[in-house]
Amino acid sequence: MDQKIINLYDEYTHSQVSRKDFMRKLAILAGSTALAMTILPMLENNYAAAADFNSDDIEVENITYTGVDGEMKAVLAKPKGKKNLGCVLVIHENRGLNPHIIDVTKRVAAEGFLALGVDALSPLGGTPTDEDKGRELIGKLDPEKNLQNYLKGLDYLRNRKDGNGKVGCVGFCWGGGMANKLAVNDPKLQAAVAYYGAQANVADVPKIKASLMLHYGGLDERINAGIPAYEQALKDNKIDYKIYIYDGVNHAFNNNTSPTRYNEAAAKLAWSRTIDLFKQKLAVLTR
Repeated sequence: MDQKIINLYDEYTHSQVSRKDFMRKLAILAGSTALAMTILPMLENNYAAAADFNSDDIEVENITYTGVDGEMKAVLAKPKGKKNLGCVLVIHENRGLNPHIIDVTKRVAAEGFLALGVDALSPLGGTPTDEDKGRELIGKLDPEKNLQNYLKGLDYLRNRKDGNGKVGCVGFCWGGGMANKLAVNDPKLQAAVAYYGAQANVADVPKIKASLMLHYGGLDERINAGIPAYEQALKDNKIDYKIYIYDGVNHAFNNNTSPTRYNEAAAKLAWSRTIDLFKQKLAVLTR
């Protein structure tokens, strides 16, 4: 697919551009409205087409924990019958806790961790089925309260009796930016992994104590523009970090429900690197 079309969709999903304006621009690039309608399903996430991850070795439940202004909803997944588990907070994209991120949460658990996928939109009623509505609601969250809700999620994990007290996080897109923010704001965080997420403020880098792993798509010009300054600050402050840029792949390359952006090879490599970091830093123990 024409990279200009993929870039247009990325702009649409990460801005306040209306669907009407997006479709108008898509029709221009495609050559007609009819062709735009044909292309649209290849751009949008297709949760029905994605294989739902299931394993007999994990258990999954919906839980709540206390947030700033009420209960935060989340999905919790963990290996059956295991204790002393390293814990991982999973942070969704800018459309809420969708089936893809729930899938990711279960996949983290299958690797031997206690995983918590938090619904950041809980204060606004939870994630809607309409992705455009979810994107709109994300913009209405109070940034400071949202940050505190995630920090409380990390504390919730630290206090789980089936956990070992060591906690990391992994976030995607909007959640990748949040992973960087959590690294800045939680000195007890052991590891933070950001997939194609906005970088932390350079001035805040000295606060980071966690080990960082940053995954970027080589074609993701919007997010990648922030890499040089961030990496220099990480070097200057002697932060433990690794940056991986996957050539020829787009933003959201890990999202297997996004057919035009998903890249299986890059996704598998990034995932293996992510899990290796968590195994090193979160000391997965069972008994």
